[in-house]
Amino acid sequence: MRRAGLKAIWQGPKTTVPNPEHVKYPYLLRNKPIWLPNQVWATDITYIRLRGGHVYLVAILDLHSRKVLSWKLSNTLDAGFCVAALEEAIARWGVPAIFNTDQGSQFTSDAFTGVLSRHGIQISMDGVKRAVDNIYVERLWRTLKYEEIYLKDYQSMAELKTGLDCYFRFYNGRRYHQSLGYATPNEIYEARFQNAQFQEAAA
Repeated sequence: MRRAGLKAIWQGPKTTVPNPEHVKYPYLLRNKPIWLPNQVWATDITYIRLRGGHVYLVAILDLHSRKVLSWKLSNTLDAGFCVAALEEAIARWGVPAIFNTDQGSQFTSDAFTGVLSRHGIQISMDGVKRAVDNIYVERLWRTLKYEEIYLKDYQSMAELKTGLDCYFRFYNGRRYHQSLGYATPNEIYEARFQNAQFQEAAA
């Protein structure tokens, strides 16, 4: 395995660490049909190994279209980079009706939930040990790691940022999704959102 350059992929740092002092919110998506862009957004954090350590990646996903709306990297697990990704997504794409997260301290922090509350966004949180509640973001991480991260073996934060920017552009604009009827996230997000605006204007 050493001669072939093969190595095991093992469990990495824990990214979901709850804070018992933070307010937790109920899960709002059970049996809820999701049929419009900006109806529900979701987020999560994963880790990516680099030479000499690892960094953390947060991404915000529109659940209807699977479009990655924003993402940020950080070498620490504070709430700042999550808040930055949230504020960027809202500035670029508008305000969702519901925002779903896990119960990690970054997402239950006053800094993060405060942004959601100020915009009138309903807050939804996964149940304890309920990874399936955020399955769409988990699938994004699996796809990203097997199609990009494990193949490229990035060595530095700068290389990783450039690679992720290229990959997410590909993921949103050129990668066809079976679950979307072999359309791209951009096609579904833009077509359905424009149709919703047209229907609202005609009402």
